[in-house]
Amino acid sequence: MKAKFAILALLALAGSLFYLGAQQKPAAGSYKPKRINRAIELLEQGQPIYYTGGHGGYEEGKKMAQTWADYINYEMEHGALDFTALRGFMKGLVDGGPTRSGHRTPAVIVTLPVLGVDEAHMKANFWVVQQAQAAGVHGILLCHARNVEAIKVFVRSMRYPNAKPANAIIGEGMLGNGSQGYASQIWGITAAQYMKKADPWPLNPNGEFLLGLKIEDKYALANAEAVSAVPGIGFAEWGPGDMGISLDLPDGHGANETLHPAMAKARAKVLAACKKNKIAFLNTVRPNDVEKMIDEGVRVGSGGQEAAEKGRRYTKRTMPW
Repeated sequence: MKAKFAILALLALAGSLFYLGAQQKPAAGSYKPKRINRAIELLEQGQPIYYTGGHGGYEEGKKMAQTWADYINYEMEHGALDFTALRGFMKGLVDGGPTRSGHRTPAVIVTLPVLGVDEAHMKANFWVVQQAQAAGVHGILLCHARNVEAIKVFVRSMRYPNAKPANAIIGEGMLGNGSQGYASQIWGITAAQYMKKADPWPLNPNGEFLLGLKIEDKYALANAEAVSAVPGIGFAEWGPGDMGISLDLPDGHGANETLHPAMAKARAKVLAACKKNKIAFLNTVRPNDVEKMIDEGVRVGSGGQEAAEKGRRYTKRTMPW
C-alpha cells in the first residue's frame, strides 16, 4: 500500500513539473509573426537571439525546419560552396515548416569564403554574396571584416539600386533584376514585395536582411569601431578561434573567465564597438553564464538549446520556441 501511494505521489509530482514547464514556454499558435525574419523581429523586441549550425541540402533543411534555434548559421566559409545545396536546404525548410512561432522558416544566415580584407577583394567576389541572396537566405555573416570600404561593398551587394532609404555612405545597391525569383518563393511573397523587403536592417527599418561581421583578427580588431559603424550592419562577433590564431594565442580562448588577457581585451573592444554603434554583439553562452552574458550586452548567443531556453526564460520571451 505504501509503495502504491509513493508511486502516485511521484506521478503527481511529475505531472506538476510538466505543467509548470509548459507554463514557462509560450504555446505554439499563440503568436502572429510581424516579419519574415524571426531574428530581426526578436532583436526589435529587445530579445536576444540564439543560433545553431546548418549545412547540406533539401533533406537536412526539412529536418531543421522545427529547430529550437532562432536562426541557422549555414556554413560555406570552410564548407562546400554549393549554391544548389543551399537552395535545396531553403526549400526543405519551407516544406518542413512553419515554425512554432508561425514564421515560414527559421532565419538563415550564411558564412562565405569571401572576406572583408579589402575593397578590391570584395568587389571581385560580391557575386558570391549575391548567389547566396538569390537562394532565399535572410542574411550573410562576413568573415575577417578588416576594411571599411570592403564592408560598404558588402552592404551594397545586398541592396537593389532603387532601395529606400538611399544612403550616401554606402552608395547605390548592386542587386539585379532576376535575383528576386527563387528567393521570393522561399519567402512566400511576390517578387515585387520581395524587392521592397530584401534590404539590410536596421539601415532600412522594413528590411529583412540581417548582416553581420566577424571582427576576428588583429587587423579587423584595429578597425573594430569603424567597420561596425557601416550602415546596414546588424551584428558583430569577435571570432575567438581566428582571433587566437591572429594574436598567436591558439589556446587562449575558452570560458570567459579563463581568457588570456589579450583575448579578453580584444573581446571587450568588439563589445564596446557594438554598443557604441547600437548593433548586436555575438558571443558564446552557456547554461551557467547565459544570464550574465545577457546582462553584459550579448544579444546573439552561440550555444546549445539548454542555454537558449534558460536565456529566453530570463528575458521573459513571449514568442514561442
